[in-house]
Amino acid sequence: EGLQAEAAHIRALLADETALKGLLRDELQADAKLYGDNRRSRLVTRDAAQALNESALIISEPVTIVLSQNGWIRAAKGHDVDPLGLSYKAGDAYLAHVLGKSTQTTVLFDDTGRAYALPAHSLPSARGQGEPLTGRLSPPSGAQFTQLLLADDADTVLLFQTTGYGFIVPYSELISRQRAGKLILSLQAGATLGVPLRLNSAATRLALATSDGHVLIIEAGDIPKLAKGRGNKLIGLKAGSHLVAACALATNDSLKIQSGARSVTLRGSDFENYCGPRASRGRLLPRGFQRVEQLIATQD
Repeated sequence: EGLQAEAAHIRALLADETALKGLLRDELQADAKLYGDNRRSRLVTRDAAQALNESALIISEPVTIVLSQNGWIRAAKGHDVDPLGLSYKAGDAYLAHVLGKSTQTTVLFDDTGRAYALPAHSLPSARGQGEPLTGRLSPPSGAQFTQLLLADDADTVLLFQTTGYGFIVPYSELISRQRAGKLILSLQAGATLGVPLRLNSAATRLALATSDGHVLIIEAGDIPKLAKGRGNKLIGLKAGSHLVAACALATNDSLKIQSGARSVTLRGSDFENYCGPRASRGRLLPRGFQRVEQLIATQD
């Protein structure tokens, strides 16, 4: 008889959801009163969850980014890589390379004056032959990639054309998340983009060299700072000559001029003799050094 009564009571609870929840509540409260103690874990108010920034998980390490003539790109770890010694597809060859860090953004330029951006850490390994940029970017039909650059967001960059015009642009202005990139440089007829020059706060002067052997050193503050455009004339050119090299100089730097296997370093009064106002012709280098291949800042 007692079991029947208990069974009937259980059936009644199971059939009545409200009564069942009430029983559970009463039993939990009784257990808490009998066995419970003060809360041991703290209740803390946190900010709303934020999307994880992928770059925060990337290890900063030196990389060498290599671009081929046919627009294939790859990244090698370290700065001791010989880009010319890498293998290239049949009909392709080395075009340019740049040194930087895996946490930086690679900016690429094409021959229409457009700039494109790709995270350095996302580029394919140099253990293979890389990937075509057209798989990630959408340049205009027929456009060719010509230059690339790696820098910090706080840096500025000198962009110059072979016709002698140029300007300084914040590196952040070159970065576009669009596959089609963004138009940065208004190229003159027959002009090409020179090797972009990374600048930092220490750069006070810029050295420029022409194909006919003239060198001009100008104040960095005399160059316009623009987000895009053609810029101003940096150096005067003779008919048929063009701007071939540029170099950033800090205070007290000397200027090394590489001409084939030979080089000459300008310092002291020799250095000052090549200084002049922006858009002037500069001064002709001595015989044997007029075929300038590279300008290098040095410290004595």
